[in-house]
Amino acid sequence: MLYWLTALSDGGDFFNLFRYITFRAGGAFFTALLFGFIFGPPLINVLRRRQGKGQPIRDDGPEGHLSKAGTPTMGGLLIVGALVTSTLLWGRLDNHFVWMVLFVTLSYAAIGFADDYAKVSKQSSAGVSGKVRLLIGVVIAGIAAYWAASQHPADLTNQLALPVFKDTLINLGVLFVPFSIIVIVGAANAVNLTDGLDGLAIMPVMIAAGTFGVIAYAVGRVDFTEYLDVHYVPDTGELLIFCAALIGGGLGFLWYNAPPAAVFMGDTGSLALGGALGAIAVASKHEIVLAIVGGLFVVEALSVIVQVFYFKRTGKRVFLMAPIHHHYEKKGWAEPQIVIRFWIISLILAMIGLATLKVR
Repeated sequence: MLYWLTALSDGGDFFNLFRYITFRAGGAFFTALLFGFIFGPPLINVLRRRQGKGQPIRDDGPEGHLSKAGTPTMGGLLIVGALVTSTLLWGRLDNHFVWMVLFVTLSYAAIGFADDYAKVSKQSSAGVSGKVRLLIGVVIAGIAAYWAASQHPADLTNQLALPVFKDTLINLGVLFVPFSIIVIVGAANAVNLTDGLDGLAIMPVMIAAGTFGVIAYAVGRVDFTEYLDVHYVPDTGELLIFCAALIGGGLGFLWYNAPPAAVFMGDTGSLALGGALGAIAVASKHEIVLAIVGGLFVVEALSVIVQVFYFKRTGKRVFLMAPIHHHYEKKGWAEPQIVIRFWIISLILAMIGLATLKVR
């Protein structure tokens, strides 16, 4: 919205700054951060009053989690509120990719909110039916995938770009939309599974957002793409503003989610943020890089899949408990120890993901 102030510029004054994506990204970051600090306490107080007993704690979970009873959930409202407000304020509202990612974010936040509300109101860990959540998520992801494909340049439409090998493209044709659905839905649910300890999910999400903000900005500039040897995707640079807002809103939320958490993200936040990362990956043609940068989320999701599959076949468990962060809790690791080590892993994976940009 503030981009419109450039109409008042003669090319050499303050208003000219709003032409620059990097300046507006900085503004989006600080706006989202301030939003979190201002609205965090009143939102948490409202959630605590409305939810009473807070998020239901599983009886079969790690024993240490019983002390978290009464902690309110739906804290993702704070992140999504900060993110959307900052993006609308600082982003270009004529950019299709920005609206596509916002569409996914808000839609998945709505799914998560419905699930959180059902859990809190029933005081049960069983919320909205998993099949219903999946079906709605697939429809939303399908719309976003088709939307993104319609905005990609002709030479990249329905193509799968491989990291490092710029000259190699795989033509997915009609399979591009189903593939993108898997990316978006998979990312949303993987982040959702990771959100099981205080501060565990939000930092890796911010690290991934920072990485993809850089990637989106780079592939949106033809001069950068020539130097970095990656494909040029016009207009993705504006997604840096979305990513900066996500980081700012995430930090504001982490202030209250740091151990011991005053509020949980809930499905409202985890589904929204995971879906957003998947949508950005699809928009910037870096779907495979998301699997690298978000490797922690992939491992968390795979641990659940392996556990369920193996248990159904043998009646035995591979892990003491899934997702894998609970496995380490059962082994006696302290919660902060698990969280910080997983943060470190996320940062290492992000560096690997960024390394795919430069191959010369």
